Amino acid sequence: MARRATRKAVGKSAAASAQTASARKPPAPATEREKIIAALLTLLADNRFETIGFADIAAQAGVTLAALRGEFPSTLAILAAHVKATDRALLAEDLSDMAEEPPRERLFDVLMRRLELLAPHRQAIRSLLRSARRNPPLAVALNALAVRSQQWMLTAAGIGAAGPRGMIRAQGLAMLFGPVLGTWVGDDDPGQARTMAALDRALARGQRFTGLVDDFCSIPARVCRLRSRRRRRRRGDDTEESAAA
Repeated sequence: MARRATRKAVGKSAAASAQTASARKPPAPATEREKIIAALLTLLADNRFETIGFADIAAQAGVTLAALRGEFPSTLAILAAHVKATDRALLAEDLSDMAEEPPRERLFDVLMRRLELLAPHRQAIRSLLRSARRNPPLAVALNALAVRSQQWMLTAAGIGAAGPRGMIRAQGLAMLFGPVLGTWVGDDDPGQARTMAALDRALARGQRFTGLVDDFCSIPARVCRLRSRRRRRRRGDDTEESAAA
């Protein structure tokens, strides 16, 4: 009961913040790099990712092709820069108010805050999700970006994200968060009730997944121990044979 009440309180706080975030506009881009990222997001709102060319982005950003090439090698690199900027904006926030919460509530809060930051780009993300469903190579590339980002989100929530176990956790969280994004882009309720419910269900599944991850990650250690025992046994047999000779 206490856990449910805590998560509900976190959800109310996140919903209130989401309404504020939806109402505010992102700061105007100041550098050429920021203008290029903003241009891609603007174009994505009305165009498929795979149809957007360098000339389109340069014209929308008001920069030369030379400046665009100097900042980014590809359209996907521009998108990666946006993901990184979102990560940095979230990590720069004061997250101390959730220090006493259980891990699941902390992660819920972190991911809701991430959605707050993404709110001005909802149409662009909806378009990107549609393109990913039709374009497997793009989906694979986006998954790589998502896994790297979710490692930072786990860390922000105080959950281990290092090593093989952390990578598996990040991959699992990326897979869980994808459908939540799909719900979020279609959730027009200012209170984000559907989104919060979807995220809560996803994290509940994630808790069960974490147990599997722990079991899975313990397999290499068990294998190493078994191999070590076999080597010791073989050395023991060799020693006995040498002594008998």
